[in-house]
Amino acid sequence: MSSTPLIHPTALVDPGAELDSSVQVGPYSVIGPHVRIDAGTTVASHCVIEGHTTLGRDNRVFQFNSLGAVPQDKKYKGEPCELIIGNGNTIREFCTFNLGSPGGGGVTRLGNDNWIMAYVHLAHDCQVGDQTIFANNTQLAGHVQVGDWVILGGFTVVHQFVRLGAHSFTAMNSLLFADLPPFVMCQGQPAQARSMNFEGLRRRGFSAERMAAVKSMHKALYRSDLTLEEAIQAIEALGNDQSQSDVDLMASFLRHASPQRGIVR
Repeated sequence: MSSTPLIHPTALVDPGAELDSSVQVGPYSVIGPHVRIDAGTTVASHCVIEGHTTLGRDNRVFQFNSLGAVPQDKKYKGEPCELIIGNGNTIREFCTFNLGSPGGGGVTRLGNDNWIMAYVHLAHDCQVGDQTIFANNTQLAGHVQVGDWVILGGFTVVHQFVRLGAHSFTAMNSLLFADLPPFVMCQGQPAQARSMNFEGLRRRGFSAERMAAVKSMHKALYRSDLTLEEAIQAIEALGNDQSQSDVDLMASFLRHASPQRGIVR
């Protein structure tokens, strides 16, 4: 990596930090000694990036963000845990992403091409996939897992250890205490299932056959008065050449649901 990134004179970049020559750092930002930032990423003014934090290519970090601070976990004793951010993410103002913790694998991870709006919190050990949208003030407690293409409405709050399946969707002010299965739209405090995310699936090019399978999964899970195990068996029987991957995604998610938390119903 080059030692001549485009750094504003008022920014404080530790000599130990590794920044690609194309990285831009705005006024009054602070970059710590264990930070690594790859090509094409821009960091605006008044940001603090610290800890063992890695940002990939072509991220856009807006002003007033805190990335890589120690986890809000009283058990944390300074272990070298990480925050890993992938490529092509937009991180708007006043977000706080914490390092992982030893008890949760040691890594907080944000994938690729995510659109993260203002005031979002990713607590320690959260694992976020690709192509997600987090609206303003989304708050994730520790160890939350978020699948690809998930959309979280403004002021969504997610309890620790909860999982959100791929293509799921929360309405504004949703409060999740249970796992949200793939494709499901929810709303409420606590959140309840309302429908499947059909509009989102259409926009992503789901075929008629795949949409039909999602509708059948919704019926088995929410409209047929089946137990969870019975619903899983009914869903597993739906697979065909077009929809097998979607059916497998749902069945696997349900089979790994926590007995304590259950799923959003």
